[in-house]
Amino acid sequence: MPKQRITKEMVVDAAFELAREGGMEQVLVKNIAHRLGCSVQPIYSYCRNMDGLRQDVMERVQKFVRAYTAERIDTEDPFRSTGRAYVQLAREEAHLFKLFILHRREGIRSFDDLYEAEASPETAGWIAQKLRIGIEQAKELHLNMLIYTIGIGTIFAVTEPGIPAEEIWEKQQAAYEAFLGREKEMREKE
Repeated sequence: MPKQRITKEMVVDAAFELAREGGMEQVLVKNIAHRLGCSVQPIYSYCRNMDGLRQDVMERVQKFVRAYTAERIDTEDPFRSTGRAYVQLAREEAHLFKLFILHRREGIRSFDDLYEAEASPETAGWIAQKLRIGIEQAKELHLNMLIYTIGIGTIFAVTEPGIPAEEIWEKQQAAYEAFLGREKEMREKE
């Protein structure tokens, strides 16, 4: 039987699956080699630097999260359904959620920087139009919901046996209504 040729894609796939199952701390050369059924030599030929491999895994995590949330967005209510999708991700893919949320973000010095890095530019416009509020109020609402959802998703991902999803969604809805009420109040004061 001829030996299987190990490719960089196979190495990254194996590393991603290890991270998915047990977090980035499981992404070790010996674990990847075991997963691929090979010696460590082919792994080292592609991964002279583990930081580079971890970066490849993080890119795969980000791609996975984007696809995961996109599949779960309700086109009639994309704003709230996105928040729900993140909470569902925290429940179903806890290790990937933690990697996605807790990865280092360079160049972030303010919440405005965070918003620019994490939100798509058209989201605030869509929210403003849908809720009949100003663009700055929409950005503020969206940022508050991002912060809240990341926090509650993190709680959800690290608790055992876990808070029921319905309870989480009720809290998300209450936060949404409170943040929206605040933004509408601010608009009336202007």
